[in-house]
Amino acid sequence: MNAKVSLTRKAVVLLSGGLDSATVLAMARQQGYACHALSVDYGQRHRVELEAAVRVARALGAVEQKTVRIDLAAFGGSALTDDSIAVPTQGVQKDGIPVTYVPARNTIMLALALAWAEVLEAQDLFFGANAVDYSGYPDCRPEYMRAFERMANLATKAAVEGHRLILHTPIIAMSKAVIIGEGLNLGVDYSLTVSCYQADAKARACGVCDACRLRRAGFEAAGVPDPTRYVPRRA
Repeated sequence: MNAKVSLTRKAVVLLSGGLDSATVLAMARQQGYACHALSVDYGQRHRVELEAAVRVARALGAVEQKTVRIDLAAFGGSALTDDSIAVPTQGVQKDGIPVTYVPARNTIMLALALAWAEVLEAQDLFFGANAVDYSGYPDCRPEYMRAFERMANLATKAAVEGHRLILHTPIIAMSKAVIIGEGLNLGVDYSLTVSCYQADAKARACGVCDACRLRRAGFEAAGVPDPTRYVPRRA
């Protein structure tokens, strides 16, 4: 892509405040996009990630950052939105879909990003979905991303009028270690990010949930220090 063209091209980047989405924001910026970062407060128990999203957007030069509120906790059905369901801490589940899956979350977040993109007259969405080091969520699969892009180009005024939308998922086939390496090369400060499913009010990670285990293993595999702040272990 011609850099002079892309410097004026807008993109909406879904930014959770975690490691993956921070890396994707850095990638989009490196490609020259004017990035509009969208975070979603969906009633998640790890709401400190939204504070991280603000920090990351500022550090990585987003044009602006918005947080949209939609209460998926009203439905529950996930350990991330229902306090009566415990977050698993025994290790990454190998079979089936874990209780940390949030029904329709990615579909809803992508739809919100699509709506903002139409208003901004942006033709590019960036999303940090990953289908390698992840917890088996069905809405992180490449085939789902392709299906959403097809739907978006059927459902929007912009696409019908000839302004085709592109859904970019640049880390979808990367291991966590490779993602971290890419991010470090682009200047991402991972100490600003929060990945833990049950981080405390000080943004300290539990160290034992799926997200923590995948993140820690990624830093180990990448051979770089883990900047994550963890809750002190009891003696």
